[in-house]
Amino acid sequence: MLKGKTALVTGASRGIGRAIALKFAEEGADIAVLYAGNAEKAREVAAKAAEYGVKAQAFQCDVSDFAAAAQTVDAVKNAFGTIDILVNNAGITKDGLVMSMKEEAFDSVIATNLKGAFNMIRHCTPVFVRRRSGRIINISSVAGLLGNPGQANYAASKAGLVGLTKSVARELASRGITCNAIAPGFIQTDMTENITQDNPLMSRIPLGRVGQPEEVAALAAFLASDAAGYITGEVIRVDGGLAM
Repeated sequence: MLKGKTALVTGASRGIGRAIALKFAEEGADIAVLYAGNAEKAREVAAKAAEYGVKAQAFQCDVSDFAAAAQTVDAVKNAFGTIDILVNNAGITKDGLVMSMKEEAFDSVIATNLKGAFNMIRHCTPVFVRRRSGRIINISSVAGLLGNPGQANYAASKAGLVGLTKSVARELASRGITCNAIAPGFIQTDMTENITQDNPLMSRIPLGRVGQPEEVAALAAFLASDAAGYITGEVIRVDGGLAM
């Protein structure tokens, strides 16, 4: 389904990003595995992706840094020749009640989760425009749709991704470029391990369970494919019915 495409996936060393990178590789895409700090995990993902017979390489990048994002996009283009798909998955949490949240906790989460997505879109868009095609997939969250106590910074960043997605979709549609967002609910990852335990929202999930990263990856693979060429500006939940 993605054979011959090159996908750049941020935050791909673990969790949802890892699942997306491996699903794309399974579908035939070459994979640029972007990571912030864990080089060993990123190289493991690249090696596993390569087992599908595709080209895969790990690149370290602080996506919140505008210049570093530009340099990394250039490095990916040099290594793979082009970029067809961008998945903005990199994200961090620094939870705390808003009345006691430190400025740095708010700023750093916005910088990585929201500005990081802007930086990558900004630097990949010229590649897409020249080709008059491209797929942008932003990983938002139901926290950005519902809010979540103790996560004002995270929820704000993920809500911002919804607005960014819709604006970019409108701007780039005439160039054959789509931009969509996925809003996962409680997905079984390292990041959500502490959130899911005894969380009152768990009882509000109609399907009665947490989701798996592979379930998010399956939707991402569809949105990255030619079959999804008439879908843009959408925010699709993968949340077991939590936010309906």
